[in-house]
Amino acid sequence: MSQATAATPRREATRQRLLDAAAEVFAEVGLDAASVEAVCERAGFTRGAFYSNFATKEELFLELAKRVSAARVGDVEERVVELAAATEAGAPMPDLLAVAEHVLTLPGDDRLDVLLFSEIRIHALRDPELARAFLAQDAELEAAIVQLITDIAERLRVRLAVPADDAARLLLAVWESATTRAVMAGDDREAARRRVTGAIGALVPLLVS
Repeated sequence: MSQATAATPRREATRQRLLDAAAEVFAEVGLDAASVEAVCERAGFTRGAFYSNFATKEELFLELAKRVSAARVGDVEERVVELAAATEAGAPMPDLLAVAEHVLTLPGDDRLDVLLFSEIRIHALRDPELARAFLAQDAELEAAIVQLITDIAERLRVRLAVPADDAARLLLAVWESATTRAVMAGDDREAARRRVTGAIGALVPLLVS
């Protein structure tokens, strides 16, 4: 094995530790107040390690934003696969409300995740490159929800009151609003879960005719 090949996993591990540390620091103090030194200290690396992987703090932030958004899409798609596998194995088909709650109430919906995603959204409003990445991943997430809603409605023979893409946007908007409010209110994890499922539960009956 060549030295270059052997170094690749180490380099990726270093980048991941820097990204993990940056996620915490950015969520805690925001991009503008965060320093390269703070990220390095949290990750346990020197400035040299940082600059061998990222040219600027903003470059790291952009990659982190892409990974956070991709992770959200991946979480939803994983839940969809779980439901499909369960029903194919003979489990009863859950109703639309149960599916929405199962898919949208993700284990990662904690305070730091919400703060980080809000920070990404704020900077996407000002940075065209970040905005393009944000919107592309947001479209992927919406498409995953649209497919889920369409499949479940067909299997349950439920008629939607609005087009599936509108239903997906409404569900995502309610989900994000509820998780943000949970953080503002200082909810613990269980209280946040109740808030999110309650908000989704109030919306779902309005989506079917």
